Amino acid sequence: MVDDAGRVGVDLVDYKVEATDGHIGSIDRASYDVGGAYLVVDTGPWIFGRKVLLPAGTVQNVDHNDRKVYVDRTKEQIKDSPEYDKETFESASYRQQVGDYYTGSYRDYPH
Repeated sequence: MVDDAGRVGVDLVDYKVEATDGHIGSIDRASYDVGGAYLVVDTGPWIFGRKVLLPAGTVQNVDHNDRKVYVDRTKEQIKDSPEYDKETFESASYRQQVGDYYTGSYRDYPH
């Protein structure tokens, strides 16, 4: 992964994640695979300790000084996302389901 400052391979684990309307959790795992990059976010007590998978395309900005990642979805959209399943999250069908959800949520969100 290359960030806006040209840094390559920056590890985002433990960075805080901010939705358009507030804090949602911190990054538990990150993948930078071409065509399949994602973040696994631990929401902590916000949605009962649930983890969510966020496609890299939802990332708007990364602030390395504050160790924060900003995504272009609301807390509600993220809360309503497909359930993260550590056993199947790498399968093509699960990735498709998550991708379809976030594509639809982007289309339905007033910009």
